[in-house]
Amino acid sequence: MQDYPWFKNYPEGIPQEINPDAYDNLSDFFEVSVKKYTGLIAYENMGKSITFDELDQMTQSFASYLQNDLGLQKGDRVAIQMPNLLQLPIALFGCLRAGMVVVNTNPLYTAREMEHQFKDTGAKAVVILANFAHNLEKIIGNTDIKHVIITEIGDLLGGIKGLVVNFVVKNVRKMVPSYKISGAIKYNDVLKKGKPAKYNRPAIKNEEIAFLQYTGGTTGVSKGAMLSHRNIIANMEQISAWMLPKLEERKETMITALPMYHIFALTVNCLAMFKIGAKNVLITNPRDLPTFIKELKKHPFTVMTGVNTLFKGLLNNPEFSSVDFSHFKIAVGGGMAVQDIVAKRWKETTGVALVEGYGLSETSPVLTCNPIDETERIGTIGLPLPSTEIILLNDEGKPVPDGTPGEICAKGPQVMNRYWNRKEETENVFYNGYFKTGDMGVTDDSGFFKIVDRKKEMINVSGFNVYPNEIENIVAAHHKVLEVGAIGISDPKSNEVVKIFVVKKDDSLTQEEIIAYCKENMTGYKVPKVVEFRDELPKSNVGKILRRLLKESEEKASQTA
Repeated sequence: MQDYPWFKNYPEGIPQEINPDAYDNLSDFFEVSVKKYTGLIAYENMGKSITFDELDQMTQSFASYLQNDLGLQKGDRVAIQMPNLLQLPIALFGCLRAGMVVVNTNPLYTAREMEHQFKDTGAKAVVILANFAHNLEKIIGNTDIKHVIITEIGDLLGGIKGLVVNFVVKNVRKMVPSYKISGAIKYNDVLKKGKPAKYNRPAIKNEEIAFLQYTGGTTGVSKGAMLSHRNIIANMEQISAWMLPKLEERKETMITALPMYHIFALTVNCLAMFKIGAKNVLITNPRDLPTFIKELKKHPFTVMTGVNTLFKGLLNNPEFSSVDFSHFKIAVGGGMAVQDIVAKRWKETTGVALVEGYGLSETSPVLTCNPIDETERIGTIGLPLPSTEIILLNDEGKPVPDGTPGEICAKGPQVMNRYWNRKEETENVFYNGYFKTGDMGVTDDSGFFKIVDRKKEMINVSGFNVYPNEIENIVAAHHKVLEVGAIGISDPKSNEVVKIFVVKKDDSLTQEEIIAYCKENMTGYKVPKVVEFRDELPKSNVGKILRRLLKESEEKASQTA
């Protein structure tokens, strides 16, 4: 690693290499942690908590039921489709302890998207929240799913509270559309009928698959990244080493607002925090900002992860500034670019720098991160994690000069070997052993990396490359703008021009005002030629603005014009 330009700025005390074979598998890792932290709270949600030793027993029961009552075998795929509830880590670790492959599934999927993922994986079972079972009913006959385990939001809250929550969710808020799935099993019955004594611990090699983590499908059909036990353990060890100077065993409280079916929260929140005996506070619906902020006020939290839209939403809520930040140590942003204005406001409000990291589903996910210290490095994604190599290549596969944008290519123990059943796509994303991310990056004078944009989302204006991230970053700084998304649209004179979609913070904002502001802050060919105001922008499950859908709506509009 000493040969790389960033090494001179590597954080003091951080190892250059980690051991990806620190544990035999994730089941071994889980058992080490639950024994070490017996009696401590592992997860809390809606005021209900479970300890590490309770989690040990509950996951054994879950694993035993899968093995003995359902007859599932090691290597079978089990889909889990629910938001952040106590039921999620129990099902997740239960599946892993049974030697099965977890298929993380976005609860917001349409029936069509569910069908694609379940058919593609050949999943034999699904653990699903009742709120989404109506979509499963529509497509289950087209899949290999034989077993359906259904849970309700209040199932693990206990007593009267659990009953009341389930009643209100179903009958008052009408959040559970009617469904009928023959032979469906109640989640709580799984925990009651599963016998920990009958749990049979399977032999699992670290190169075997632990998760099928599906990509967002922003550049085509959604593909399953095959993440092995070793991939995930490696990234967990890398993240742990990177945060080591700021973290203490048994003393941290993590706020998990990002969904744990997403790879960022899965590895950083669920696993890396589990390794140090942290208490994990699960936020089921972070979009309900008033309720979310009430939860923040209840806990002396020390660590929090999120995406730009989440941080921005909190900052725009007047109640957020009254939260107690006296214990707060680390804030990490990922999933999408953290905008400069958001990072500055976050530090001013909380006193903690918003540290940006970078990664993908295919890389378990973290490849780079800024050092966890008090230094603000706004606009960069930091340095490669231990045991990680990053190079920037041009279209011919040659390294680019310093300061020149190139495609970010990565090598390390956290990088997947291949996509599930997609040989050609796998071959297309590897070059000389490096994974091609599809993201364009550049290094600054200190060797820190900076994301320029998605390679396929670059806008070509008269031969000049324009990066949507840059446009959005500048426009977002306007005090009357709440959210913005930028795309390229066809133009007969200059090939493409920039169009922006804006959600107003102030109703007085006009198109002329936005364009005048852009002319003051960016060169001529980057200035948006078209501004469209919208009430909201399409977002992914973690709040990332989906330019692909903006592009699609624009194309449909032009066809009907």
